[in-house]
Amino acid sequence: MGQLIATAFVSLDGVMEAPGGEDGYRNAGWTFDGIDFVEEAYELKAAEQAQAGSLMLGRRSYEAFAPVWPSMEDEFPRYNAMPKYVVSTTLDPGQLVSDWGRIEILRSADDVAAVKQSSIDPIIIHGSGELVRSLTDAGLVDRFHLLVFPKLLGAGKRYFSEADKAAQNLRLVESTAYSNGVQKLILDLVH
Repeated sequence: MGQLIATAFVSLDGVMEAPGGEDGYRNAGWTFDGIDFVEEAYELKAAEQAQAGSLMLGRRSYEAFAPVWPSMEDEFPRYNAMPKYVVSTTLDPGQLVSDWGRIEILRSADDVAAVKQSSIDPIIIHGSGELVRSLTDAGLVDRFHLLVFPKLLGAGKRYFSEADKAAQNLRLVESTAYSNGVQKLILDLVH
């Protein structure tokens, strides 16, 4: 069975919204503002691309990435070539881009579970906060790759669910602290 890995940039207070500078958000670009660039802190992103067998996105992240990533052949060659899954109850197949390889729409958590069951390689979820929250609540996420930034943003979409549910334990697999204060955390969800 394929391992479902959720990866994100998050602030210390759990905000994941608009890390790269997307328009229309209060703290857009917060990963660059006041944080020194340390190349080693981002090596995790290259490792994820190398190990992934497929890419999974929620509708909003798909709509943000699909117009941009296909033209970024130097930055995302493996992601651009691999199968992609978009989890959405509202996206119409006619809205899918035609220049980003095979893309399949999944309509439910059961569809996601079936993809996991049929996959042998890791499936990477980038961003997609709403999707990650619902799949974590459903017990489908296996691992988190987090780059935690030393910022308290206060407002913005949170990476983890605030649903009233039973506690979920995590096991630390790997951690590294970088000179700019960013911390890499790789955590397995204990099922």
